[in-house]
Amino acid sequence: MTHGQFHKMHGLGNDFVIIDARAPALSDALHMPAIKASAIANRHSGIGCDQLIILRPSDTADVQMQIYNADGGEVEACGNATRCVVKLLGDSISIETGAGMLSGQATDSGAIVDMGKPRFDWDEIPLAYAMDTLRMPVGWENLQDPAAVNVGNPHVIFFVEDSDAVALDRLGPMIEVDPLFPQRVNVNVAHVKDGDIYLRVWERGVGLTRACGTGACATAVAALQRGLVQSPVNVHLPGGTLIVSWEKDSSILMQGPTTYVFSGEADWDDFG
Repeated sequence: MTHGQFHKMHGLGNDFVIIDARAPALSDALHMPAIKASAIANRHSGIGCDQLIILRPSDTADVQMQIYNADGGEVEACGNATRCVVKLLGDSISIETGAGMLSGQATDSGAIVDMGKPRFDWDEIPLAYAMDTLRMPVGWENLQDPAAVNVGNPHVIFFVEDSDAVALDRLGPMIEVDPLFPQRVNVNVAHVKDGDIYLRVWERGVGLTRACGTGACATAVAALQRGLVQSPVNVHLPGGTLIVSWEKDSSILMQGPTTYVFSGEADWDDFG
């Protein structure tokens, strides 16, 4: 059986095709090669999304979540997708991911999720060699002195005077594949104004996105570590605003809206 239902949802414009493959026949059939995931994500010949989400049975949580970027690569975590899955399944749930165990609680407009504890050691980002990850002695053109945080996936964060003025469509892909980042990296540029963060993200395997939940978390944590903001902090992205809370040695809490767009049916053998 490869014919089944999908759900189309988005969190602040970061959009997903979600397939509930917990039925045994569908779970066995949907072993997703990269070419099939990228074909589903294609906005011209597929359904179209930033990430494809497959829900599977879990022995340790309410559900297991697999995440595929638009290029077909599997990644460990996605904050906006986590909120969408929590809202889709309802109430309070635990989610097994490649980044570890996450949990969330549905709200009237979306969800609040526990994204786990951030990691800061250079080999946990990971970087190619040891350095201070709060103020990295590296730069690319006018982007200098970044921080690096792993929130289930790797992020590098640049604090600038005006995030809108950065040519992220050009610099993002350059930094993403730099040899310093052996697993590639998500690139965040942010500025702080009146205690809030204004953020743009180049997401590895996707490109420029209207919102990135893990990027918002990583950037908020880096800004809090540098003393630039206080928790909780509003993180404004092109698609809307997330609220991120974090205290040292604690998990990151992220709250924001979700939108259910439509449902449909497809034969997954038609893709790839």
